[in-house]
Amino acid sequence: MEKYEESLEKAGKAIETADHMIYVTYPLIKEKKLLLRILDEIYQGLLAVINAILQYEYAYKRISLYNNSRDNFQTFREISLGYKISEDQLSRIIEIFKLAERHKKSPFEFSKGEKIVIMSDGMKTDTLTLDSVKFFLLETKDILRKARDVIGRRI
Repeated sequence: MEKYEESLEKAGKAIETADHMIYVTYPLIKEKKLLLRILDEIYQGLLAVINAILQYEYAYKRISLYNNSRDNFQTFREISLGYKISEDQLSRIIEIFKLAERHKKSPFEFSKGEKIVIMSDGMKTDTLTLDSVKFFLLETKDILRKARDVIGRRI
């Protein structure tokens, strides 16, 4: 199995896990902190999809890969149109990445009503709701579907 196939499989599992947590586990236990775990699964799934696309393009010598993740993400942005990934979806990917990074670095998180509030070092806050996490999941599923369509068609 090629690296890009493994990455697509890993992405599928992470997204499947996030889906199960949103639509089965969360309604049962109604624990707001679970939204953070779901966000992390979505983040892991997105990373794996992007890696699969980059690995696939690299395997067929259409791109170069770098040691710097920012450079690799810039390469992904440049080839994303070939996968029919829209500018809105690219913006959403960046939003998910930033939110996941803030969560990892956050000194303090708490629930307030139906939201999770993530505080950063500068006392800046980000909020996470069930609806926003569902929206992120739908976007991620669509990006995975697009990657599978293109890679599957070219194999």
